[in-house]
Amino acid sequence: MTSVTQAPATGEKGHIDPAAAFVPVQTRSERPSSYDPADFGAPTGREVNWKHTPIDRLAPLLVDEPGPTGVVSVEVSAPAEVEQARLRVGDAPRGEVFRPEDLPSAIAWSQEHEAPLLRIPAGVELSEPVVVSLRGNGGLAHAHVVIEAMPNARGTVILRHEGTAAHAQNVEIIARDGSALTVVSLQRWDDDAVHAAAHQARVHRDASLTHVVVSLGGAVVRVNPSLELAGSGAEGRMYGLSFADAGQHLESQVYLHHKGPQTVGDVLYKGALQGESAHSVWIGDVLIGPDAVGTDSYEANRNLVLTDGARADSIPNLEIETGDIRGAGHASATGRFDDQQLFYLQARGIPEAEARRLVVLGFLAEIVQKMGVDELADELLEAIEAELAAGAGA
Repeated sequence: MTSVTQAPATGEKGHIDPAAAFVPVQTRSERPSSYDPADFGAPTGREVNWKHTPIDRLAPLLVDEPGPTGVVSVEVSAPAEVEQARLRVGDAPRGEVFRPEDLPSAIAWSQEHEAPLLRIPAGVELSEPVVVSLRGNGGLAHAHVVIEAMPNARGTVILRHEGTAAHAQNVEIIARDGSALTVVSLQRWDDDAVHAAAHQARVHRDASLTHVVVSLGGAVVRVNPSLELAGSGAEGRMYGLSFADAGQHLESQVYLHHKGPQTVGDVLYKGALQGESAHSVWIGDVLIGPDAVGTDSYEANRNLVLTDGARADSIPNLEIETGDIRGAGHASATGRFDDQQLFYLQARGIPEAEARRLVVLGFLAEIVQKMGVDELADELLEAIEAELAAGAGA
């Protein structure tokens, strides 16, 4: 367990003792971790992982105390082959991958005394997704969930979030050798919900993980996925879709660590924003480690700003520690409608409002298609249509 070192107050000048000088975290891979909430000070907003987050709106999730029972009801729909259990601290595989990196995730770890386990047995290919429906009934709730695909297993797990709550959540994901796993986290909370989630995953030899974050509802939603490609030939695909409207803050800090050789990574997050003070934050970090020879990796974030008063922060980072790679790159773009696209559609008799709708749907539909979950495709396209209609009505 790694303890957290707190930075001194800023703004002070004068002599600095080199022996006592504070050295800030320079890269994503250096971020400290601890299972003990006491090792994390309350965030001030100056920390690199908090400076874009409205901390005051997440205040309920920064207090280390148990919430009332029954705040979030959980219903699991799963094929008969899926194994389910409860894991206390120390029960494998809980904690095999997950290391809390901030205060809400450390609190969620300590407050969840029995973490639910969803396991797809070795060699099993699920015929339908596992759907975990979580509905908030108001109040504070903590959770730690473990999802494990055993060797050569195939399956999809969907986490659906609805209702209202102040919810701190950890999701621990393990894709064993040769497995193929898809995990989708769908946030369709009510307007007053706050949700801070840390997803940490490890992908073993010749396994693949497709991880998707879809954030549409909630006042403040911060889902931070971290994926380690640990084994040779591991593949990781991290996709995200968000639609922020007036007053919403939707955030994802994405970390992809190429650790093993011959690994492949693809990161693509897309967001649309409309309405006064609509805010999205995307921070993407890719680390290609010294042993990750033959790596092929790319990350990108694209944002479409539909109205005045909306803001998208996008920060891609790439760190390479070996020169023997197939390719690596990153990109970020934020802009308004493409006038040429609108002109093209309007020149063919399509009214402006309909042309705008088609452009936004086409922009975001790429993520819906990439996630490869037919059960959600129609629902998400309808939800995007509803967001657009609400904006037009306002």
